[in-house]
Amino acid sequence: MAHLRRLSTVAALTLLATGAVAQPAAAATGDGSPTDANIAYVGRWNTSNAAAYVPAWAGAYLTTGFTGTTVKLKQRNSIDLFYSIDGGQDQYLTNRTGTVDLTPTKLASGRHTLRVSYRVVAGSYHGDAVFQGLILDSGASTYALPRPAKLLEFIGDSITVGTTTSKNALTAYGWLIGERLGARHTQIAQGGACLVTTADGCVGLEDYFLKLSSASTSPAWDFSRYTADAVVINLGTNDLAHGTHTTTFQPHYLHLLEEVRAKYPYAKVFALQTLCKRFGAQTQAAVQTRNAAGDANVYYVPTEGWLTTADYTDGTHPTDAGHRKLADRLAPIIAAKL
Repeated sequence: MAHLRRLSTVAALTLLATGAVAQPAAAATGDGSPTDANIAYVGRWNTSNAAAYVPAWAGAYLTTGFTGTTVKLKQRNSIDLFYSIDGGQDQYLTNRTGTVDLTPTKLASGRHTLRVSYRVVAGSYHGDAVFQGLILDSGASTYALPRPAKLLEFIGDSITVGTTTSKNALTAYGWLIGERLGARHTQIAQGGACLVTTADGCVGLEDYFLKLSSASTSPAWDFSRYTADAVVINLGTNDLAHGTHTTTFQPHYLHLLEEVRAKYPYAKVFALQTLCKRFGAQTQAAVQTRNAAGDANVYYVPTEGWLTTADYTDGTHPTDAGHRKLADRLAPIIAAKL
């Protein structure tokens, strides 16, 4: 299909990099508290408590600039997290609580950057992913970083979460694509998730896409907080095991596409054929229905031949290398439409 032609990685980067960074509005000197305007929160965060912001779904993260030679996190209870300073490799800390020193070796005095992402809190893993602020040197402050203009949202299950990869969400294809294309990125995904919510407890993204988190008591998400420029949907791997069959999958998928379009009127929407090839025909038919209704910005993406058996850890979840292959295939397709 012509619209799925592959571009080189260089071309993909160029398409998004040109004019892709928006300079932030001037902000007051930042104190590192959760409400500090110089801290950018990407993804869905519960900000109802000004003293403690809580990320939801996989791959939510925060970024900021800071001055001085040290930076520490204020955590409540035990949690695993990843952090990167000055664009360096993400470091992994486990079971940290209280004041968490991210600079045991002091930095050179000056301006630095920080990114923090908490380990996925879902399924069999539980932790206290609660950001209570930063501790900086005396006289130091935060400063706002340039904000990428584009935002990519990935909706899916454990594959989109990055289950079985070395750094979970950070080594999943969605995170990799966002970083590669210089865009903000979100992963509205949970291990074991389905398209359709079922009586036996499968979290159906048809419903939970509209919510702050996957908790049954979750409030509706405030979609005015960000707008996605592209949405990638990778659902259908788990539905058959929870009683959803071909006769019911297509109308539910169509409904999700309608919900995404209602919330993001101008987004490019990419409906992936699942890697296991389940419900591919129904996914494609739902896309064609949207196209026939006049929505030309919804695309079906076949994934046949993208991965081999060697690219999986367990036959279902891709390895780190498998996710990089997915990113190699999908990033140019997304960039071509943006």
